[in-house]
Amino acid sequence: MWDKLHILREEYINQRIMDSIDYEKFCMISIVYNSSKIEGCSLSETDTKVLLENNITAQGKPLTDHLMVKDHYDAFLKVKQDAINKRKMSVVFIKEVNAMVMKSTGAITRTISGDFDTSKGDLRLAQVYVDKKYFPDFHKVPDLLQNLVDHVNARIDHVSGDEIIKLAADIHYNLVNVHPFGDGNGRTSRLLMNYIQLYHHEPLIKIFTEDRAEYIDSLNETEEKEDLTIFQDFICRQQIKFYESELNKFSNGKSGFTLLF
Repeated sequence: MWDKLHILREEYINQRIMDSIDYEKFCMISIVYNSSKIEGCSLSETDTKVLLENNITAQGKPLTDHLMVKDHYDAFLKVKQDAINKRKMSVVFIKEVNAMVMKSTGAITRTISGDFDTSKGDLRLAQVYVDKKYFPDFHKVPDLLQNLVDHVNARIDHVSGDEIIKLAADIHYNLVNVHPFGDGNGRTSRLLMNYIQLYHHEPLIKIFTEDRAEYIDSLNETEEKEDLTIFQDFICRQQIKFYESELNKFSNGKSGFTLLF
């Protein structure tokens, strides 16, 4: 499987697909659509594109879904710029990204342990239970985040080849399982996965919304078996699917266009 990834990546890069006009922007928009859809957003990919390009909302769809998409895209632009500037990972950086993701849809949450604001990137002050799973006690979150940051910073300038995408998968898996925020953990984790890709000038990673069940299963199985290769392999399969889709579209475009009358 990883050999197939190498072959497709080489072909994708050699075809200079990324040099197409506005290619990265449209790729980012598609990633934002898929990432938001995984979280239940009702906007279609066309709705997402029209909103982000023309600031036109989709009729009859919730305002919160539009705000989610716009904030997600703005956070992606921030992550891109930070990667260009070679900004190192930090807890502050992670909180900044989550704050942008949740800027317009977050709110103050009141708990017995205190209040925290999901629109400000505050770390949660409550236990979280999702889909038969308890996430780490909130008292442990700061240390877990710092350990993750230290691990990423120790590796980020020393990885190459497969190790880049594996590091991207690792930060995604670990951050989403620390679940440090009251909301937006999945979107933040997927953005920081692509921060690693952007940092190394590698093609972006898209998790396809139609593969949501496999995505969740791979996260759960990785934790159950304590085996990071399970989630790394899932990300590899998603990237293979992305390359195949892009190369197929590129090939169809090169085949020529026939006028219809």
